[in-house]
Amino acid sequence: MDADAEEGFREFVTARFRPLRTLAYMTCGDWHRAEDVVADSLSRLYLKWGSVAVPEHYARTMVVRAALGERRRPWRRERPVGQEFPEVPGPDRSGDVDERLRLRAALRRLPARQRATLVLRFLEGLSVEETAETLGVSAGTVKSQTSRGLDGMRAVLSAEELRELSQEGDEHVVSVRGRR
Repeated sequence: MDADAEEGFREFVTARFRPLRTLAYMTCGDWHRAEDVVADSLSRLYLKWGSVAVPEHYARTMVVRAALGERRRPWRRERPVGQEFPEVPGPDRSGDVDERLRLRAALRRLPARQRATLVLRFLEGLSVEETAETLGVSAGTVKSQTSRGLDGMRAVLSAEELRELSQEGDEHVVSVRGRR
């Protein structure tokens, strides 16, 4: 690789590492695995740097597929990682931390494909066709995964709201009984 190409790769990595790591984290739910996935994907991209027409698209595809593929490896099944997201805060783009945490908790309850589809569509802002190409599936599959994922998010979030309302209602009943 010549010096100009290597400099171009360095600039690409500097500009895209954090967004790719965030994408991997939102797809797999583990910062350490996300960093491993991005590092591995970027090292493979380095080898193909001169022949890739759209490096950003190629890197995003590699990261998502690698994050999803991590779940299929035998060592992963032998030693399952806890279901909780780590307490390490990610970049806060929403400004509303509670809402972000609530959405992240609902998102982690979805199956991996639905989670990846929602992350690509709504966090990365990809179209149905771009998401389909990234995941290696048809546009119809992206549409159905998006619909199922959003339905799952709605179900989790509405169940959470009902629990909160019932807890508030119980507190209200206790306080009313206490006054009598």
